[in-house]
Amino acid sequence: MSLRKNFDKEELNIKILKCLDRTWKPKVRAISNSNDLTSMTTTSLFGKLREHELEMNRLVVQESEDKHSKGIALKAANQKKQQESSDSDEDTMSLLSRMFSKFFKKNKCQASKRYSSKKPNDFNLNKYTCYGCGE
Repeated sequence: MSLRKNFDKEELNIKILKCLDRTWKPKVRAISNSNDLTSMTTTSLFGKLREHELEMNRLVVQESEDKHSKGIALKAANQKKQQESSDSDEDTMSLLSRMFSKFFKKNKCQASKRYSSKKPNDFNLNKYTCYGCGE
């Protein structure tokens, strides 16, 4: 102790708990609310924190195993979804083709109106000569 300051148990425990990050927040709050910080030794505090850490690691491993085992069931569901999606793709394509035909018919009528203003007499074969034979 280079500064010759003696810390009591409660101050040491509070300093340790304040050093922990957000993932430890629930456990820190539970320990702080227990009001045993004055009588709790640093060894028992570290024991409780280590116990919590082991429990959290066990839960992470269990969750990853659950996700892994659920993957097999999802593969079967995905095949069914692919079949359903192919049916929905066919429906989408048929709807798209119907909409395109309606659009094409509508625009064809407008195009024929646009170009029908030209006089049909403009194209007269007598006015033109053939490039190859000259007639």
